[in-house]
Formats: sequence, C-alpha cells, structure tokens
Amino acid sequence: MAYEKGQYRLLALDLDGTLLNDRSEISDTNAEWVRHAVRAGVTVCVSTGRGFPSALPYAEQLGLDTPMITVNGGEIWTKPHSLHRRTLLDAEKVMKLHALAEKYDIWFWGYTTESIYNKERWTGDTISSKWLKFGYYTEDVPILDAILAEIRTWDGLEISNSSPYNIEINAAGVSKATALMEVCRMLGYDMSEVVAVGDSLNDIAAIRASGLGVAMGNAQDEVKAAADVITDTENEHGVAKVIQNYVLRT
Repeated sequence: MAYEKGQYRLLALDLDGTLLNDRSEISDTNAEWVRHAVRAGVTVCVSTGRGFPSALPYAEQLGLDTPMITVNGGEIWTKPHSLHRRTLLDAEKVMKLHALAEKYDIWFWGYTTESIYNKERWTGDTISSKWLKFGYYTEDVPILDAILAEIRTWDGLEISNSSPYNIEINAAGVSKATALMEVCRMLGYDMSEVVAVGDSLNDIAAIRASGLGVAMGNAQDEVKAAADVITDTENEHGVAKVIQNYVLRT
C-alpha cells in the first residue's frame, strides 16, 4: 500500500521512552512506520537528550540522513556528522552544579563536546572543558527537590528532565523547541507543520510549540497535560500509531 504525507512535513521523535521501548530498542513496528513516513516525504528528526554518539546508531538503523537534535537542543545537526550549531553550558556553572552533586552524594553526569563524565569518572579540568549538559539522578525525591529548588535560583540555566528521577541542565534558552524552530528555518518549514512526540519534561516546550504535540502513553503527567493528543506507550509502538493516525494518509 502506498502512503502519502498529510499536513505535517516534519516528525520530531524523542528516543528514550518514545521511539525506543524499555529495552532501548526500536521495535520492528516503529521502524516499519518510520520508513513509511520517510518514503512518503516526511522529514523524520531524532530529537533527544542523548549525546550525538549514543543517538547516532538509532538514526543509522533507520537510514536517516536528516537533521538531528541532541543533548536537548545543545547541538543541532543538519544531518549525521554535520554539525550546524552548538550551544555551550558555562564551565563555572558546571563547577557549581558538580559541587552540589558532591554535597548530596548522588549520581551525576556531564556531557562535553568530547566525552561523557560521571560520578565514577570526572574530569580533572572542569573549566577548560566545553560543556553541553549536566545531570543529576536519584530516586530520593526530597534530595532531587532540594537540588531543584537550589538551582532554580541561579541564572543562565535551562532546567528539564528525561525521567521523574533526574534533572537535566542546559544553557538558558536551549531546548528541543528552540532547536526545532532552527531546523524548520533551515528546511523552510513552519512549526505548524511539525509533529513532536515525547514523554518527559525536556519534550514539553517542543510539544507546545509544534503543530501537533503528542505525549506517549507512558509520559509524565505534565507532558500529557501539555499535549494535543496522547498515543500508546513506548512498549505498544506508540510512535507507529502517531504516524498511522496523524502523519500519513492512504
């Protein structure tokens, strides 16, 4: 059966909890429907909190040669390996964020343009590194809330999450939404022609800014409240359902 694209020209897909199931795999059903969308002329854009190296294999698996948004919009790629724009997180702020993680003795990580560091392996030279994102993880919610309350009083940070138990920090103004706007400018699309699909707080701005904002069935409640529609969960091929129901027509 041949499919045609409808009113939407760009499909922006989060990875974890969205395109990927809980085993971090793209289901055969999701992969099949993404390929249907690509063949119909829809631009499929990976839009993730992951860094480029860990996002790339999924784009390659789907055969995508289209723009990518990584580290929550800290990097925008015109296509895999072709960097369009990078927005760095101030190194002195990373030092403060790191000190806070040490104070509470919880898991943390940071992405530079060169590597990923974490509690088990931290750089010896924070100031000289080019930082993209910093994150905290703990299932001790009162500690997470205390950190959130503290860093919300600081300037120059964009704060989100990719799970209920983490906090993700980029430079102020960096989000999947602003990155999607830049991708649309590059391609000559309007944001009204975008479908954005996601499950976490780092997806909310993009879901609100797009022509159709879709929350996964497994999404956080705030994300569901912000979305136009809710699809099935990541283990029920929710992305495939979005493509079938809203992106393509026969």
